[in-house]
Amino acid sequence: MTAMPITATPAEAGSSAAVPLTPQRLIGFGFGIAVQALFALTVVGLFSFLRYGISRPAVDWFSVDLLLSLQFAVPHSVLLHPRFRDVFRRWFPAEMHGAFFCLCTCLSLLLMFRFWRSTDQLLWELQGLPAQLMLVGFYASWAGLLYSISLTGLGFQTGWTQWLHWYRGQRMPRRPFQAISVYRVLRHPVYLSFLGLIWFTPVMSLDHAVLTAVWTVYIFVGSVLKDQRLLFYLGSSYQDYMTRVPGYPGMLAGPLSRRRN
Repeated sequence: MTAMPITATPAEAGSSAAVPLTPQRLIGFGFGIAVQALFALTVVGLFSFLRYGISRPAVDWFSVDLLLSLQFAVPHSVLLHPRFRDVFRRWFPAEMHGAFFCLCTCLSLLLMFRFWRSTDQLLWELQGLPAQLMLVGFYASWAGLLYSISLTGLGFQTGWTQWLHWYRGQRMPRRPFQAISVYRVLRHPVYLSFLGLIWFTPVMSLDHAVLTAVWTVYIFVGSVLKDQRLLFYLGSSYQDYMTRVPGYPGMLAGPLSRRRN
């Protein structure tokens, strides 16, 4: 959920000299490969979790699930804050931040899958055509999520691209701002697709409703925070973009509407 409405251009590194093989580089190499494998595993787990849920009944389901929902939402934005990036770069190569963020996201989700509690209480349980329409919305949201991420570069979202430049001893690629495709209509298509993942379900149990409520708030708050981050990094180009494109369709007022000059 870190996509940015920009496209990548090749790094201006030219041919890189051979980088000596050191224990640090071996550790960094293993770290990068492991994170990508973990990401693939987590995506499969997330699909199963949101589509089918987890049957693990417990009396204390509400408090446990609420904490699990929050432990994903809150750190997710903190790790992307410019101040955290500055602290990270004091200890590790800047190119490793993307993979580190991906690792933290995966571990947070895996923690949720492992300890999530369920309840038999339902808000709705659809059958027939309404259930099929919900599933169409669910799968369409997955398609929209993958498409939106592909526009900004999947490798940037998983940290692979940044890590690969570190491994090759090259400079980080520059990412000039360019609104393309759905980013010409709304600023946060990735977040909008994620909303579909949590709302489009034929069976809405109360534990799923807790997740949906917490993550819906997180998505809208996270959208505002993302706008602030991109203003910080991109400046006037993103400010001009915000005057032309709303955060979400139909937003006529507030921080996620078109910004006035």
